[in-house]
Amino acid sequence: MIVADRKPLEEILNSIKDYKKIMLMGCGGCVTVCFSGGAKAVELLASQITMARKKDDSEIEIVQCTPERQCEYEFNDAFKDDLASVDAVLSTACGVGVQAMAVQFPKLITLPALNTKFMGYPVEHAVWEEKCAGCGDCVLGWTGGLCPIARCAKKLLNGPCGGSSNGVCEVDKDTECVWQLIYDRLKDLDKLENLTQVREPKDWRTSTNAGQRKIKFEEAML
Repeated sequence: MIVADRKPLEEILNSIKDYKKIMLMGCGGCVTVCFSGGAKAVELLASQITMARKKDDSEIEIVQCTPERQCEYEFNDAFKDDLASVDAVLSTACGVGVQAMAVQFPKLITLPALNTKFMGYPVEHAVWEEKCAGCGDCVLGWTGGLCPIARCAKKLLNGPCGGSSNGVCEVDKDTECVWQLIYDRLKDLDKLENLTQVREPKDWRTSTNAGQRKIKFEEAML
């Protein structure tokens, strides 16, 4: 799933400072699961914006909605009439949803309320780790289902670096070396011969990314 984190409130307030009526538009997909962009997140952000604007004696009217998926035009169409009445849209969808709105309604300003982080899965309640970088050239069939692009800080394709020690990455003592995990996995699968194949340098024109990331939604962990 796509994992995103909300932008700082001050940055959001600054992005909408010139508007008196906005649509705060959520998404019922991935960002609902990671607590950053669903109906509850929209309601909370609307309250925070309203209070902040009242404090500055600059009231704002906020229309709230949460389509099932903001990245698909058919779900956004249901809010066409409301969209016609606002100055701008503040989107709590991922970057795909924001861009979908910008293309579907080109005359309407759509602003992001989130920073889209990565594709991952939950490792525990309210904690997500990056597992896929969307690099456009998947090697999971060769590495036993473990991604060295998303999970190796150096994105190495031919085994661990010299900084790996006792199965731990030198970049972060809490991060396992994915190449140790790949070796162990291939050994269990009786596929160690995969590692004898020297891989060509990766063609980075298919993607760009920078190491493994993690998001914790602290409020949900209480």
